[in-house]
Amino acid sequence: MAPRIRTLRLTGMSVAVEAPPVGALLRTWRERRRFSQQELSNRSRVSTRHLSRVETGKAHPTPEMLMRLSDNLDVPLRERNRLLLAAGYAPRYQDRRWDDASIAVVMDGLRRLLDAHLPYPALLLDDHWDIVDANAAVDRLLTGCAPELLEPPVNVVRVCLHPDGLARRIGNLAEWGGHLLRQASHRAERTHDRRHHELATEIAGYLGKPDVPTPPTGPVITLEIDVDGDPLRFFSTSATLSTASDAALEGLHLETFLPADHETRRRFDQR
Repeated sequence: MAPRIRTLRLTGMSVAVEAPPVGALLRTWRERRRFSQQELSNRSRVSTRHLSRVETGKAHPTPEMLMRLSDNLDVPLRERNRLLLAAGYAPRYQDRRWDDASIAVVMDGLRRLLDAHLPYPALLLDDHWDIVDANAAVDRLLTGCAPELLEPPVNVVRVCLHPDGLARRIGNLAEWGGHLLRQASHRAERTHDRRHHELATEIAGYLGKPDVPTPPTGPVITLEIDVDGDPLRFFSTSATLSTASDAALEGLHLETFLPADHETRRRFDQR
């Protein structure tokens, strides 16, 4: 099948861009997941012969086949839309704005969870760790950060590790930064999103030459941060919408922080 042509409009000019054919995109995702054609065939129950013909453009996949392969390749929803478009089909997954009325009940429920977590910090983050919303306790942590880092969209990973952000107040910067770098690198590997790769590179730049890994000092990695002269320790949990069928909601996650010692709990409970 001939490559599809996508037209972009830039400053009043139309530019034709050749989009990769669906078979090439499928092959790219299969190779990213380090699957052989045989392994993907076994998982998806599509014959290796037919899979090979699809990848080389000699056969055309149905929408159902694309979704079955996407499930087994763990392809993000936005990229599933791209596969469908490359095959000549309509996208299946919405990618709504946060203020869209159709997801208002979901966003309201998540914001209630933010408030329910008080007096401890909690944030609602998008797929790139930009802050969508946060509870009032987060303001206390961000005190003293450079104003430009707090201009929307606020990227919480950048704020944590930037020299003008929280980095100078984090007592275990190498450990916490290494934790964030592993998260960003893992997400970049899963999505192959350019912004994820750029963020992982940015984090590595802040951390410099990595130290030799040391065993954790406790049962969980903690954030050790000085706030108003008080040394505080938190551990974090992250929750996602496992049933999301909207591309924006798929990447949304709720990041909550809990006291990692009695002194941190006491200082927050006093407020």
